[in-house]
Amino acid sequence: MKKIFILSILLFSASLFSQSLTGSWKLVEENGKEVSDKEVVRVYQDSYFAEGAKKAGTNEFLWALGGEFTNDDYTTTLDFNTKSPEMIGELQDPKLSFQGENKIQINNVTEVQVWERISTNENDLNGNWVITGRKRDGNMNKMKPGDRRTIKILSGDRFQWVAFNSATREFSGTGGGTYSAENGKYTEHIEFFSRDDSRVGADLSFDYEVKNGEWHHSGKSSKGNPIYEIWSPYEEAYSK
Repeated sequence: MKKIFILSILLFSASLFSQSLTGSWKLVEENGKEVSDKEVVRVYQDSYFAEGAKKAGTNEFLWALGGEFTNDDYTTTLDFNTKSPEMIGELQDPKLSFQGENKIQINNVTEVQVWERISTNENDLNGNWVITGRKRDGNMNKMKPGDRRTIKILSGDRFQWVAFNSATREFSGTGGGTYSAENGKYTEHIEFFSRDDSRVGADLSFDYEVKNGEWHHSGKSSKGNPIYEIWSPYEEAYSK
């Protein structure tokens, strides 16, 4: 009987830790109430997550937050947080539990949230990226990531870019939505944008190629200016 009990515990633990947060999630319930006045999406990928929120119906940007997380015991360390900048850099230990394969519950100090999985789809560009090169006047300028950085996290058909400084807690901007990456063509559909919500609904298409593990990204920006950028895997860029 004792052996059966121990085996049951081991199987339960293995099942719990085999579940992955990788992909995209939508906030559907908060403190027991359905979330209908705002749209909040999280993207989890490569031990990093980003969250963006807008007001439902008006596309008004509300907040962004994100940073590193651990998958086993689920702790978080925020790199940016427009709601509560004082929390940046602090280790947080919310309680996370899976409710089946497609829902999670996160218990914070002041709120209980239920998130529903949107997608786990994968493609060439799934990852957490940081910009390390940008072409100007025909010359490629290398950029060494530090406290001030621009990241773009892609997973489960969702993307979010964020520009911030984790040391000074300065936040420069963010945007996100859905995307596709196929046959060298990367297309974004903007669903929220902190700098100009009139851009919500726009589609932007770019050419892309992954060379030696780096994402080469070219086309025209949201303002119509030509761009050529190089994005590197976040963990590799900072390990160097």
